[in-house]
Amino acid sequence: MACLAALASFRQCVQSLPEAVSNHQGDIVGRKLYVGNLPYSATEQDLTEKFGASGTVDSAKLISDRDTGRSKGFGFVEMSTDAEAQAAIEALDGTDYDGRPMKVNEAKPQQKRSGGGGYGGGGGGNRW
Repeated sequence: MACLAALASFRQCVQSLPEAVSNHQGDIVGRKLYVGNLPYSATEQDLTEKFGASGTVDSAKLISDRDTGRSKGFGFVEMSTDAEAQAAIEALDGTDYDGRPMKVNEAKPQQKRSGGGGYGGGGGGNRW
Protein backbone atom coordinates (compact mmCIF):
# COMPACT_ATOMS: atom_id res chain seq x y z
CA MET A 1 0.00 0.00 0.00
CA ALA A 2 2.84 2.40 0.83
CA CYS A 3 4.32 1.75 -2.61
CA LEU A 4 1.07 2.76 -4.31
CA ALA A 5 0.93 6.00 -2.33
CA ALA A 6 4.56 6.74 -3.20
CA LEU A 7 3.88 6.02 -6.89
CA ALA A 8 0.86 8.33 -6.90
CA SER A 9 2.91 11.07 -5.27
CA PHE A 10 5.71 10.58 -7.79
CA ARG A 11 3.27 10.79 -10.73
CA GLN A 12 1.77 13.99 -9.35
CA CYS A 13 5.25 15.49 -8.96
CA VAL A 14 6.27 14.55 -12.51
CA GLN A 15 3.02 15.94 -13.98
CA SER A 16 3.57 19.30 -12.29
CA LEU A 17 7.20 19.53 -13.40
CA PRO A 18 6.63 21.35 -16.76
CA GLU A 19 4.57 24.06 -15.02
CA ALA A 20 7.19 24.47 -12.30
CA VAL A 21 9.95 24.82 -14.90
CA SER A 22 8.01 27.39 -16.96
CA ASN A 23 7.22 29.39 -13.81
CA HIS A 24 10.85 29.23 -12.71
CA GLN A 25 12.10 30.60 -16.02
CA GLY A 26 10.26 33.91 -15.74
CA ASP A 27 11.77 35.23 -18.94
CA ILE A 28 9.92 32.59 -20.96
CA VAL A 29 6.54 33.24 -19.38
CA GLY A 30 7.12 36.99 -19.05
CA ARG A 31 7.72 37.59 -22.75
CA LYS A 32 4.55 35.83 -23.89
CA LEU A 33 1.47 38.04 -23.90
CA TYR A 34 -2.21 37.23 -24.08
CA VAL A 35 -4.10 39.54 -26.44
CA GLY A 36 -7.87 39.46 -26.15
CA ASN A 37 -11.05 41.19 -27.30
CA LEU A 38 -9.73 41.33 -30.86
CA PRO A 39 -11.98 41.98 -33.83
CA TYR A 40 -12.48 38.92 -36.04
CA SER A 41 -10.81 40.86 -38.87
CA ALA A 42 -7.46 40.95 -37.00
CA THR A 43 -4.51 39.20 -38.62
CA GLU A 44 -1.21 37.96 -37.26
CA GLN A 45 0.52 40.56 -39.44
CA ASP A 46 -1.60 43.31 -37.82
CA LEU A 47 -0.56 42.12 -34.36
CA THR A 48 3.10 42.00 -35.38
CA GLU A 49 2.90 45.60 -36.59
CA LYS A 50 1.02 46.91 -33.53
CA PHE A 51 3.33 45.20 -31.03
CA GLY A 52 6.42 46.00 -33.10
CA ALA A 53 6.17 49.60 -31.93
CA SER A 54 7.12 48.35 -28.44
CA GLY A 55 10.03 46.13 -29.51
CA THR A 56 10.92 43.01 -31.44
CA VAL A 57 8.06 40.56 -31.94
CA ASP A 58 9.32 36.96 -31.93
CA SER A 59 5.91 35.53 -32.85
CA ALA A 60 2.25 36.44 -33.17
CA LYS A 61 -0.45 33.77 -33.21
CA LEU A 62 -4.21 34.15 -33.48
CA ILE A 63 -6.33 31.32 -32.15
CA SER A 64 -8.91 29.95 -34.59
CA ASP A 65 -11.81 27.57 -34.24
CA ARG A 66 -10.61 24.23 -35.57
CA ASP A 67 -13.93 23.44 -37.26
CA THR A 68 -14.71 26.78 -38.93
CA GLY A 69 -11.24 28.35 -39.14
CA ARG A 70 -12.76 31.61 -37.82
CA SER A 71 -10.77 33.63 -35.31
CA LYS A 72 -11.82 33.20 -31.68
CA GLY A 73 -10.97 36.85 -30.97
CA PHE A 74 -7.78 36.28 -29.03
CA GLY A 75 -4.17 35.30 -29.55
CA PHE A 76 -0.65 35.41 -28.20
CA VAL A 77 2.34 37.61 -28.95
CA GLU A 78 5.86 36.80 -27.81
CA MET A 79 8.28 39.69 -27.43
CA SER A 80 12.09 39.42 -27.38
CA THR A 81 12.56 40.66 -23.82
CA ASP A 82 10.59 41.07 -20.61
CA ALA A 83 11.07 44.85 -20.84
CA GLU A 84 9.59 44.95 -24.36
CA ALA A 85 6.66 42.82 -23.21
CA GLN A 86 6.01 45.18 -20.30
CA ALA A 87 6.23 48.18 -22.65
CA ALA A 88 3.70 46.55 -24.99
CA ILE A 89 1.29 45.91 -22.10
CA GLU A 90 1.55 49.54 -20.96
CA ALA A 91 1.19 50.92 -24.48
CA LEU A 92 -1.58 48.67 -25.83
CA ASP A 93 -3.81 47.39 -23.01
CA GLY A 94 -7.20 49.06 -23.38
CA THR A 95 -6.39 50.75 -26.68
CA ASP A 96 -8.92 50.74 -29.49
CA TYR A 97 -8.65 48.10 -32.22
CA ASP A 98 -11.45 48.55 -34.76
CA GLY A 99 -13.88 49.74 -32.07
CA ARG A 100 -12.88 47.18 -29.44
CA PRO A 101 -10.67 47.84 -26.38
CA MET A 102 -7.80 45.36 -26.64
CA LYS A 103 -6.91 43.35 -23.54
CA VAL A 104 -3.16 42.79 -23.23
CA ASN A 105 -1.50 41.06 -20.28
CA GLU A 106 1.10 38.46 -19.45
CA ALA A 107 0.06 35.02 -20.65
CA LYS A 108 -0.42 32.41 -17.98
CA PRO A 109 0.98 28.91 -18.47
CA GLN A 110 -1.49 26.61 -20.18
CA GLN A 111 -3.37 24.46 -17.72
CA LYS A 112 -3.61 20.75 -18.37
CA ARG A 113 -7.16 19.77 -19.18
CA SER A 114 -8.68 16.54 -18.03
CA GLY A 115 -9.37 13.91 -20.67
CA GLY A 116 -13.02 13.62 -21.53
CA GLY A 117 -14.26 14.11 -25.04
CA GLY A 118 -14.79 11.27 -27.43
CA TYR A 119 -17.58 8.77 -27.30
CA GLY A 120 -16.98 7.09 -23.91
CA GLY A 121 -19.47 6.50 -21.16
CA GLY A 122 -22.72 4.55 -21.31
CA GLY A 123 -23.15 0.82 -21.27
CA GLY A 124 -23.25 -1.29 -24.35
CA GLY A 125 -26.23 -3.41 -23.40
CA ASN A 126 -26.14 -7.17 -23.19
CA ARG A 127 -23.48 -8.56 -25.47
CA TRP A 128 -23.69 -12.21 -24.44
